[in-house]
Amino acid sequence: MSSKVLVVGDVMTDVIVVPEGPVVKGSDRRATVRSRPGGSGANQAVWLGAMGADVTFAARVGADDKAMYETYFRGLGVVPVLSGDREQPSGVLVTIVDPDGERSFLTDRGANLNLSPDDLGEGLLDDIGMVMVSGYSFFAPGPRAAVQSLFAAAKARGITIAVDPASVGFLLEVGAAQFLAWTSGANAIFANESEAEALTGVTGCEAQMQALGAHYDTVLIKRGKLGAAIGSRDGIRLDLPAPAVTVVDSTGAGDAFAAGFIAARLAGADERAALTKAIEAGARAVQSIGGQPG
Repeated sequence: MSSKVLVVGDVMTDVIVVPEGPVVKGSDRRATVRSRPGGSGANQAVWLGAMGADVTFAARVGADDKAMYETYFRGLGVVPVLSGDREQPSGVLVTIVDPDGERSFLTDRGANLNLSPDDLGEGLLDDIGMVMVSGYSFFAPGPRAAVQSLFAAAKARGITIAVDPASVGFLLEVGAAQFLAWTSGANAIFANESEAEALTGVTGCEAQMQALGAHYDTVLIKRGKLGAAIGSRDGIRLDLPAPAVTVVDSTGAGDAFAAGFIAARLAGADERAALTKAIEAGARAVQSIGGQPG
């Protein structure tokens, strides 16, 4: 299998808000506010680049931002294949970080909503060993058609496909059955515990693993401070703990996790070593503000 990975997903500007305390409705609260590049797909691609992976990233941005983003991604070891949108600006995500590091999001996906099959030509798959698709691409008709077309072409070439549900809120909105149907044909899924519960309707890592294993050959469940597990329809094969760290901001932790696992596997690591690298990457991500490596 080729060691090259193609990531498809959103490019966003993350506006990260860390209030000093609870938001006071109708009044002021001091806060730290920072603007940084983000987006689930972009985060995954940049983490992969930081880990030395051979990564191409396909997405859609506002036309005025295209050159800037191309320069940005190239500088971080990512080969960008970006389409410039003249109707919509680049996406923006406002992240409000609670004192315990948990996040709430306000999302304007902008140009990402116009991702089309023309943006994901079959030539993107040349020499690719794995395709990683952010779940956000399934929650609007245009991007969904684009990635499903790419799925079909990748399957025809025998290329491994992985998905990350990305948003439990959107999963609950569209329903588990719909998302599972949309992602039919994917070989692997990276889901956190909330996403796994939303997709299966059951609690407990073992039961969720078995239920998701009915749809995907390989299932990875991210368990936060408890670590992560990997398995299939037969249940958990491996469950590893996470190191104890101080959580500053959990934005991008799942993206770092997925990148760590994929980079390690494409480099020839066995499952245990790859899961260890994934957990280490997720732990590193939560110790700084923003969804990309500091």
